[in-house]
Amino acid sequence: MRMLKAAGLAVLCAMLSGTASRADTVPIVKGNDTGGIISYNLVGHADVRAIAIDHCARYGKVVKLLGVQANYGGYISFSCRWVPYGADERPLRVAY
Repeated sequence: MRMLKAAGLAVLCAMLSGTASRADTVPIVKGNDTGGIISYNLVGHADVRAIAIDHCARYGKVVKLLGVQANYGGYISFSCRWVPYGADERPLRVAY
């Protein structure tokens, strides 16, 4: 009985040690059709505004950058809007 418990515990530990290695992958953009966030670590390496524009363009919208947490582990937040501020145009119609 003790051998069975020890073997079960060993299998459980092996399974848990394999899942921890996948937890540190973070997507470049996390969001949906209303907006999202981008990791601040990409500021010196990639064009953050272009990444946000590409994300919103998938939904047929334009980007509005909202805020920046300029520290390690911070985020750049943005929203996806139908029409830019100050425009007198009607919203875009997109067929999904």
